[in-house]
Amino acid sequence: MAKKFYVTTAIDYPSANPHIGHAYQKVVADVLFRWHKLLGNDCWFLTGTDEHGKKIEINAKEKGKSPKKFVDEVSENFKKAWKSLNIEPSRFIRTTDKDHEKLVQEVIKKCNKNGDIYLDEYEGYYCTNCEAYITEKDLVNGECPYHPGKKVDKLKEESYFFKLSKYQKFLLDLYEKHPEFILPKERRNEIINRVKEGLNDLSVSRTSFKWGIPFPLNKKHITYVWFDALFNYISGAGKNAEYWPADVHLLGKDNSWFHCVYWPAFLKSAGYKLPKTVFVHGFLTFNGQKISKSLGNSVSPKVLAEKYSADSVRYFLCRQFPFASGDDGDFSEQALIDRHNNELANKLGNLVSRVSGLIEKNGIEKTGNKLLKKLDVKKIEKLFEKYELDKVLNEIFGFVDICNEYVQSRKIWETKNKKDLFELKESILKIAEFLSPFIPESSEKIKKQFSAKKIKKSDILFKKI
Repeated sequence: MAKKFYVTTAIDYPSANPHIGHAYQKVVADVLFRWHKLLGNDCWFLTGTDEHGKKIEINAKEKGKSPKKFVDEVSENFKKAWKSLNIEPSRFIRTTDKDHEKLVQEVIKKCNKNGDIYLDEYEGYYCTNCEAYITEKDLVNGECPYHPGKKVDKLKEESYFFKLSKYQKFLLDLYEKHPEFILPKERRNEIINRVKEGLNDLSVSRTSFKWGIPFPLNKKHITYVWFDALFNYISGAGKNAEYWPADVHLLGKDNSWFHCVYWPAFLKSAGYKLPKTVFVHGFLTFNGQKISKSLGNSVSPKVLAEKYSADSVRYFLCRQFPFASGDDGDFSEQALIDRHNNELANKLGNLVSRVSGLIEKNGIEKTGNKLLKKLDVKKIEKLFEKYELDKVLNEIFGFVDICNEYVQSRKIWETKNKKDLFELKESILKIAEFLSPFIPESSEKIKKQFSAKKIKKSDILFKKI
């Protein structure tokens, strides 16, 4: 029986159109999904949109639309953006989907039955842009740390609370016994230190606006958007949630608290198994500042894909930024162009063009493959396991360099050695296979070309920019 692999991303808030910061995470998830399918695993990949909350209600009103009509339109733009980058989720979930709303209401009842929900009054700060409760000590110059220049609200309203404080020991034990639950290590340490300071019970219903899932314990209330959104990972895990628990949740660091603290506590209360890993990656920045639609510095992934090709954008995002470190990376179009020209065009494109041309002229003769043994497959597999995608690509392109050097050092254009050309053909097919999670379109072209009975020199694979 095939091993299961289930990867999720954050579901995006469709208050405005997607940007390249959203795309970074989705590309990485798609790469992991495709890699595990290559390994023969039974895979599921979930992404989608988080469609409730005050911010949506406000933005819809400003546009003169109902919240549902507004999210229908913007959610569709996210789908189109991911399609333009050949990101292919198993399901694109929307939190306005009926099966999701039904699950959330069932979960609230389970948590209530477990004695973890009670009625009280919430008074404190709230960032509408994050849809998050903010403590006074979290404020930076009186503002949300993730939305400088944006006002935080001071709330006072009746609310149902979840007994988060009850789960402090459970969470600290989880982090200690399962260090892989939060990666990388630096993010785990941040969460542990904050949880050790103590946890306040969490407001999980709202009454000051209407756009949300009705709270099943009281029709005057709607469900707090994070209690709603987090359960998409179960409602979207196949027809009968058969892929749950997730192997890895990919999240930006602004979402780490919700997923590393709220989420396991909610799951424990409701009687669900916990995910294996929450991987917290860094932001993409633009001129040193987080890319964000609310900050007005967003870069459209669809425009980039149309300008440079989906494969070039995918390759750049995985090659340029060390995902596994959790560090931020500064986005630059010039850096994308340099990677495209120097690596995809000069190295890979040149290898494919030269070897296919030589085979067309001279043919091949089957032999062993000493050349292919220079590709360290085990190392690549281990790097994938550690989410070190930039190093995976470094390893593959190191082998592309070896193949290019093989053509040069053996002067195959002079020797016309058919056995050498067979070794190169087999090596290029393996390169295409290992690159297929990253550059699926180009890899498919290479595989088709080098698997043909009569191999011919093709058009330029990557045109110089």
